[in-house]
Amino acid sequence: MCRRDEAGLFFAPSKEPTAARLAREEAAKRVCARCPVMVECREHALLQPEPYGVWGGLTAAERRVVLTRRRRRESELRAAAPVPAAG
Repeated sequence: MCRRDEAGLFFAPSKEPTAARLAREEAAKRVCARCPVMVECREHALLQPEPYGVWGGLTAAERRVVLTRRRRRESELRAAAPVPAAG
């Protein structure tokens, strides 16, 4: 779906005013919400990571939050994992 829409909807022009950016991002997220590959797109953007634009319904700032939470959770899981007994 996003391939049919203008790239400008998903990526900010330089020096975009905050109100315009928020409105554009919300419009992009509405397109993402109807997309059959939204989850795959989001995961791609998280794995790369894509530093700009709306991908899979998330802005760059929202993706940074998701990545931080994932890293924290993975670190906690590693710390909580049982240590193998020395044999």
